[in-house]
Amino acid sequence: MQKAIIIGSGIAGIAASIRLSVQGYEVHVFEANDYPGGKLSAFENKGYRFDAGPSLFTQPENVEALFTLANEPIEDYFQYQEVDIVCHYFFENGIQLNTYADREKLGEEFQVKLGENPNSVKKYLSKAETLYNKIGKIFLNHSLHLPKTWLHKRVLSALANVKMPYLFSSLHQYNSTQFTSKEAVQIFNRFATYNGSNPYKAPAMLSLIPHLEQNQGTFYPKGGMINITNALYKLALKKGVQFHFNHRVEKIIHEKGMVKGIVTNGKTIDANLIVSNGDVYYTYKNLLQNPAKIKTLEKLERSSSALIFYWGIKKEFAQLGLHNILFSEKYEVEFEHLFNKKTLFNDPTIYINITSKMEDNQAPDGCENWFVMINAPTNNGQDWHKMVQEARQQIIQKINRILKTDIEAIIESEHVLDPVIIEKKTGTYQGSLYGTSSNSKFAAFFRPANFSSEINGLYFCGGTVHPGGGIPLCLKSAYITSELIKKKHARD
Repeated sequence: MQKAIIIGSGIAGIAASIRLSVQGYEVHVFEANDYPGGKLSAFENKGYRFDAGPSLFTQPENVEALFTLANEPIEDYFQYQEVDIVCHYFFENGIQLNTYADREKLGEEFQVKLGENPNSVKKYLSKAETLYNKIGKIFLNHSLHLPKTWLHKRVLSALANVKMPYLFSSLHQYNSTQFTSKEAVQIFNRFATYNGSNPYKAPAMLSLIPHLEQNQGTFYPKGGMINITNALYKLALKKGVQFHFNHRVEKIIHEKGMVKGIVTNGKTIDANLIVSNGDVYYTYKNLLQNPAKIKTLEKLERSSSALIFYWGIKKEFAQLGLHNILFSEKYEVEFEHLFNKKTLFNDPTIYINITSKMEDNQAPDGCENWFVMINAPTNNGQDWHKMVQEARQQIIQKINRILKTDIEAIIESEHVLDPVIIEKKTGTYQGSLYGTSSNSKFAAFFRPANFSSEINGLYFCGGTVHPGGGIPLCLKSAYITSELIKKKHARD
């Protein structure tokens, strides 16, 4: 049985391990931490349970596909439910709006709260669906770095459907033509942040993202987001995948254009098939020591990072739900700070995720577990101690102002995650959450490939390579990578 090594047990690495195991490989996963999941992990503090990383679950079919492939019943590992209200939005002018999963209720909400024609919302989401089905599916499920991909009739058909506004207008410019209220524009601008980008620069092609959330549905995994990791980890073990925790890979060995193995904890492990689920920049710099490739990657703009406060709150807030957004009044200025000034804006947009809204066991009785996040610049040597302390006060002031409360008096527990810690814990270059940004119309084509064109047998998966970051795309990257391996290294 041929051996395959996967470096890193992020969600894409686990998914790739399952797929390669089903293909007949003896799969070994080497993980620097003592737990699987990478960013998709969890912890408990003073009776409060927190998902540490990603908090939005869409496209559950990507998870289901792995259980179908492995011929295992998903019900024995994983359960989830659809969320009726996708997100609760709060604006400084007092407007509060819910984005309902039901399209009729959503249109009515936009009409009542914002004066928008309900058909404008429906048309926007219909366009997003068309854009995803005709273009998104092709580019998110296939490698963009193989010539034969571009010659396939499906791709030629997809390219024919790419209208100029989707490429040459920013997401903000496009949204401004679709809605009359600044609040509606801001709501749909926010989807650029789903891959760490700036809606005032990122192409209107990103308008397909709302399709995943609003048309296909938003879901909650029973037990929290960590149960995505737990379920796939258990499935991988069931399929014979071997995990080696506390094993940081120090080097990828290759000779004459062929991968030979890895060095971990001072020992050499032979293998002629390696998949790196680590940050692609980190892989080329530290494991391959390839300065030429590093120079190329450094030219690509990094995505945004995050500053997160995990707060145990000694109170329940009826006006909040699972997903909540308190918008900045000067949204464009906020992104100018993030990407140009590399600092935090003094009126940040605040995202609050509260899983205790879905399950009582996530927090003590009468309390809530708040995952409070703002977008942050990548780590460029800023004074993060000072920035975090200032941001904490600005966040508290904004929450108090909008929710009319005194939040600091009821914070019972606190844990903080900033870009420096993210970089240290996950190996992501500068703490960026999604690798490179999508702040140019051709950014998707410059995102690193799922395979090495210089070293045979070396592949990549995860949020820093094609097709991008976030749980759905990470799982798609595992699919793309495993399919590339299947075609090039066919099993006997």
